[in-house]
Amino acid sequence: MINVEPKNLSISELHKYLLSGISPRPIALVSTISSSGINNLAPYSFFNCFSVNPPTVAFSIVRSGVEAETKDTYNNLIASRECVIQLVTFDIVTQVNVASAEYCSDVDEFIKSGLTPIESDLVKPKRVNESPFQMECVLRDMINLGEGRASSDLAICTVVKLHIAEDIFEDEKINPNKIDLVGRMGGNYYVRSSGAAIFELEQPRKKLGIGFDGIPNFIRESQLYSGFDLGRFASIEKIPDEIEILNFVKEYNEIYFSDFEGTVEAFSRYERIKDYKKMLKAILVIRRSKNHPNIKTLIERTAKIAIEKNDILFAWKVALIMDVK
Repeated sequence: MINVEPKNLSISELHKYLLSGISPRPIALVSTISSSGINNLAPYSFFNCFSVNPPTVAFSIVRSGVEAETKDTYNNLIASRECVIQLVTFDIVTQVNVASAEYCSDVDEFIKSGLTPIESDLVKPKRVNESPFQMECVLRDMINLGEGRASSDLAICTVVKLHIAEDIFEDEKINPNKIDLVGRMGGNYYVRSSGAAIFELEQPRKKLGIGFDGIPNFIRESQLYSGFDLGRFASIEKIPDEIEILNFVKEYNEIYFSDFEGTVEAFSRYERIKDYKKMLKAILVIRRSKNHPNIKTLIERTAKIAIEKNDILFAWKVALIMDVK
């Protein structure tokens, strides 16, 4: 490990470590309006939601240059105490990048970025029409977090109205693939929060898993299972018993026709398409020959795919068939 204390780093070094390590971060696209009526639009990635009751979000406005000058967003918020915060999607991220440039205070970033301003209902700053998730906000508090270069001010805002596009919903929830959000990382890197980047992880709440200490040693000490895999194993409330495993093996011995192709080549083919059930069937056929030295590895590879597909009980049963004759 590299061990450093912030006081011993330059600001640029610390900035690099923090922004690259604390990522990805959601992006707040903040619109404000000046006292002279000029729209301002700027993205901030030191941003998140911190309360539901009352609905509260916050973002940090880093000051500019060596002189630590306050930005237009800060000045406008202090004057009007109103803003609109939009979430940034992949479709608009390049336009948002244009808006991030440090234009003069008399420049309207809606015009520069090509994003469309629309009227808000409860606050004066405009909303970004192209964003599917918009929050009208009032400033609750502005907290100064330091002095000098790279110091910041934390804007804590209460959400007074939400605007959410209907087409991003599925089963009364926002579908992450449909909203297609973008997160900020270090340097010039971003991450797209959709497709293969998304996975499900059931929250335990009152469900008490067996924990790492409840996992048999032969699973816990495997060189193939990752920490992620072991965490999924640890989340189950009860390990399947021997009768369950015997019935499971019997079921899969009968589920396909007797001349099912059970070769290592077939196993690899099923693995490529992530068909973990056919991978298991191939293992059972291969195991009958009693001459394959790597059957344990095949079992672990099958359990990993089942975990990836969120079928944890199946993964457990596969992992335990080594102990069943």
